[in-house]
Amino acid sequence: MSENRFEQQPFLETTFAENPESRCPVVLVLDTSGSMAGEPIRQLNAGLRTFRDELFSDSLAAKRVEVSIVTFGPVSVECEFTGIEHFVAPTLRTTGDTPMGEAIEKSLEILRNRKAAYKANGISYYRPWVFLITDGSPTDSVANAAKLLRAGEQQKSFMFFAVGVEGADFEQLRSVSVREPLKLRGLQFNKLFQWLSASLSTVSRSRPTDTPALSNPAAPGGWAVAG
Repeated sequence: MSENRFEQQPFLETTFAENPESRCPVVLVLDTSGSMAGEPIRQLNAGLRTFRDELFSDSLAAKRVEVSIVTFGPVSVECEFTGIEHFVAPTLRTTGDTPMGEAIEKSLEILRNRKAAYKANGISYYRPWVFLITDGSPTDSVANAAKLLRAGEQQKSFMFFAVGVEGADFEQLRSVSVREPLKLRGLQFNKLFQWLSASLSTVSRSRPTDTPALSNPAAPGGWAVAG
């Protein structure tokens, strides 16, 4: 175990002791490569603030939903797993290329570590979400990431969702996701994050073993269309 993990353990134990609620973890895997510059990154940042505010207004979801943010362009863990009560939406900036494969692998790594912390502290948890948003084509190999995602989905270790902004490589997204990728309508990031927060609120009000019905984001008036 690294020194960092030794340092984190007492903090985690205190966090879980103060709030023993079941956890609903979500990893946001966000493309911050150069092609997202301008209005796309502004709308993405606004959407993150909406996501935080709407979940914070739901007292139960605020205790149960935990979010981590992994950005790529280059890969960076912008936010370790944090409860919505303490989550501050970051202001993301764009730079670099699109190492999507590495970003997915990093997100699965930190998710494994968080689930291990739940188990070590006797905290039950819902099936995690891994939610990818990108507007480009990966500049690295996604072969291993695809293998890990398919194995994890088969084992029901998490649910992976892929959203493509205009310009995204949907062929590559289909190669990694067992679910059909969704295409964002224009730059409707705000609607996307409203749907995501509402979905996680619904999940957090269920039992960890349940699979609650969620609204279809590609329905008429929704934020998405089939890729």
